[in-house]
Amino acid sequence: MTTPPRLTVEQLRADISSGAVDTVVVAFTDMQGRLQGKRIHGQFFLDSVLRHGTEGCNYLLAVDVDMNTVDGYAISSWERGYGDMMFDLDLTTLRRTPGQPYSATVQCDLSWLDGSGPVRPSPRSVLKAQVDAAAELGFVALAGTELEFIVFEESYEQAWDRRYHGLVGANRYNVDYSILGGTKVEPLLRDIRNQMYAGGVTVESAKGECNLGQHEIAFLYDTVVRTCDNHVVYKNAAKEIAATHGQSLTFMAKFDEREGNSCHIHLSLRGGDGEAVFADDSREGGRSALFEHFVAGVQATLREFTLLYAPNVNSYKRFQPGSFAPTAVAWGTDNRTCALRVVGHGAGLRVENRVPGGDVNPYLAVAGMLAGGLHGIRQELPLEPAFTGNAYASDKARVPALLSQGRDLFAGSAIARHCFGDDVVDHYVHAAQVELDAFSSAVTDWERIRGFERL
Repeated sequence: MTTPPRLTVEQLRADISSGAVDTVVVAFTDMQGRLQGKRIHGQFFLDSVLRHGTEGCNYLLAVDVDMNTVDGYAISSWERGYGDMMFDLDLTTLRRTPGQPYSATVQCDLSWLDGSGPVRPSPRSVLKAQVDAAAELGFVALAGTELEFIVFEESYEQAWDRRYHGLVGANRYNVDYSILGGTKVEPLLRDIRNQMYAGGVTVESAKGECNLGQHEIAFLYDTVVRTCDNHVVYKNAAKEIAATHGQSLTFMAKFDEREGNSCHIHLSLRGGDGEAVFADDSREGGRSALFEHFVAGVQATLREFTLLYAPNVNSYKRFQPGSFAPTAVAWGTDNRTCALRVVGHGAGLRVENRVPGGDVNPYLAVAGMLAGGLHGIRQELPLEPAFTGNAYASDKARVPALLSQGRDLFAGSAIARHCFGDDVVDHYVHAAQVELDAFSSAVTDWERIRGFERL
């Protein structure tokens, strides 16, 4: 397979010298799954940052969606003075910035300035801790994310000025798998695909989805950290590239009453030598006992870990019967009505988690799946029979229906506290409470329309 271009430090030096690159984006992923950081002049990056790193304020892991500083976080507060964190460059992530000429990007881990170690609640650190846990058992985790978005004809500025009312989808009808329907949006989709390939990501395909203007671009699976790194770069780049086309797009889990944006996550384990440890042709279905324990663990922890898969108030509005968003905590073989769908065979055997929406933080969601699966392996949890039929109409346990329920389940989960640590659990429980408090204080259009005149 021809691999997309990867940027080395040596090539970056040459590009900066020639003027092909003059800016380096140094970024990490925040709690909301967004890239945060700095744009650094290329020569200063080579002369200083490359050798010594750079710093940033730790309030970046203690803000809400609107970037307001929020009290109550153990790692960052007015009492602690909102000190700095170290941005530790991961040079394996170095790439040309998709959609930004003359720019390169490097992603970072976060550590404390006093040398006491990583900032554990940082999303990338949360996932890397589970990668280490898998390695201790002799496994390497691979993942792929399938991320949907809705494209609108209006620019972001026009959408803001309209308060996001009356936006026109880039397609006027359902274009699920439609080649003709996707043609109208192809200039944008083509630009995103090619820019991502130039940024070192293997592009598989693009296709239409169910909602008006809804599409998905798929990328080749990779090791879990690399997949999540690509995921957050893609989300940022897709928005920036849409803006250059005079359009806007959203990854909101549920924008309107039609189908929401999903982010199905496919996960599998390999042995340290690349062995397909999920496969066993001597057993029924070709699935190893280890695979069954893993899926059983993901299923057993799914409700308690839902906060990692559905982190926002809006996330839970996607869970509607018959919507291709799951409500039943069940697994099935190629059954899209179940929260967990098992697909593939041999080296391609994997479990797909259909709970996450487009708003998910990929590092946290993949960490949740990996932690749950490893729990199943350690405890040798038995896997119940595959569910057949319509899981929406079943009596299976349900995915939490509200963020408050997801928060409480995660806060009270002994497994979560064992797998992630109290500091990580408490950090994200508080983030959920911040989201709930903001929602509770807001007055919605629904309330105005319902009550302005009639109450």
